[in-house]
Amino acid sequence: MTTANPDFLKLQSNYLFADIARKVAAYKAAHPNERVISLGIGDVTRPLPPAILTALHQAVDEMGEAAHFRGYGPEQGYDFLRSRIVECDYAARGVSLSADEVFISDGAKSDIGNFQELFAPDSRVAVTDPVYPVYVDSNAMAGRAGEMRGKQWERIIYLPCTQENDFVPDFPQTRPDIIYLCYPNNPTGSVLSRAALQAWVDYARRERCVILFDSAYEAFITDPDVPHSIYELDGAQEVAVEFRSFSKTAGFTGLRCAYTVVPKALQIGDGQGGKVSLNALWNRRQCTKYNGCPYIVQRAAEAVYSPQGQQEIGAIIAGYQRNASLLRSAVSAMGLTVYGGVNAPYLWVGVPSDTDSWGFFDRLLQQAALICTPGAGFGAAGEGYVRLTAFGAPEDTQEAIERLRRLC
Repeated sequence: MTTANPDFLKLQSNYLFADIARKVAAYKAAHPNERVISLGIGDVTRPLPPAILTALHQAVDEMGEAAHFRGYGPEQGYDFLRSRIVECDYAARGVSLSADEVFISDGAKSDIGNFQELFAPDSRVAVTDPVYPVYVDSNAMAGRAGEMRGKQWERIIYLPCTQENDFVPDFPQTRPDIIYLCYPNNPTGSVLSRAALQAWVDYARRERCVILFDSAYEAFITDPDVPHSIYELDGAQEVAVEFRSFSKTAGFTGLRCAYTVVPKALQIGDGQGGKVSLNALWNRRQCTKYNGCPYIVQRAAEAVYSPQGQQEIGAIIAGYQRNASLLRSAVSAMGLTVYGGVNAPYLWVGVPSDTDSWGFFDRLLQQAALICTPGAGFGAAGEGYVRLTAFGAPEDTQEAIERLRRLC
C-alpha cells in the first residue's frame, strides 16, 4: 500500500482559517437573515482601481491578436515588471538591485511556503510567536519541526513577541539557520524601528543565518523611522530574502501577483565546504516547478507603478488606514487593550479577562455577527488576543464598531 508522507500526518487536521470558515458557515446556516461582518481573514474589499483595469483589458486584447499573443512567459517574470519594481520600490529608496534579483510569482504565501525547499532538511528554523501559520507548517511538512509537544514543535525555535517586550523579539539562545520575520507584523500589527531591524541584520551576519523577510504590508507604513524594505539596512543583501505582494497593496487577492527578491550577494553553504548562490538555487527551483505569473496579470501589476495607479491605490490604502484608526479608537474606548493599527492594517486586541481567544471569537460571532481571528491560532503567545483587520468597506467598519459598542 502506498504510504503518506509522515510529516504531513503530524500537522493538525484543520488549518486556522478553515476552522473559522466552518464556524461561520454553521452560524450563517442557523441565522440566514443575519448579516455577518468580517473583521477576520485579511481579504481586501475595494475593487481594482481603473488604471489596473485598463491595463488588464489592454493585455487581454493583446492576447487575442496573433501579433501580440503571449504563450509561456519567463518563469522569473517579464522584464517590464521586474525593472519597474527595481526602479520604484527599491531605487527610489536608495536601494541598489538588478532586475534579475527579482522573481515574479502568483503570491507571497506560495513563495514563502516554497522557499524553504532550498535549505537542508536539518536546518533549524526560528519564528516569532505569534506567527503566520505558513512559516511553521511548511517547515513541518519538510520534516524540520520534529514532533508537536503541547502547542509547539520541538525543533522550531520560538521568539515570543508579547506586551512585556513591546512585541520586539529577543535574539534566540540557540542559533537558527533560518529566521522568519514579518514587518509590519501579521498578526500583531507591530513594527520594528530602523535600529531594531538593523540589529537583526547584524545578528544574521554575525551568526551566518538567513532572514526570510515578509514585507507584504509595507505600503501601510507611515512612521519615517520604520524601514519599508530590509535592504535599507546595511549588509542586508548578504543575509536576507524579501517577499512582497500586490494583494493588500493593490487589491490583487483574487488576481494573484507577488515577487521575491533574492540578492546575488546572499550565499549559503553547499555542505562540502563551499558556497552556493541562493539566487541561482531559487531560479533553478522556479524553472523546474513554476510556469510563471500570467502575462495579463503582470501588465496589471505594472500599472500599479503608473502615476494614475499610484494615486488610485494610495487612496484605497488611505481608506483602509482610516478604518484601522477608527477601529483602534473604538476598541480602546471600550476598555480593551489594543496594539497595531497604525503602521499596519491589523489590530491586536486583548480579550476580556473572563474568556480566551476562541471564546471571544464565539462571543463576537454569536452575539454580534462579527468575525475576528483568535490569537491562539497564531501560536502559544497569541492566546489572550484576537486579530481584527481594517480591510472592510467603510460602512461595514462603522457598523462593526456600533455592534462592538453594544456588546462590550
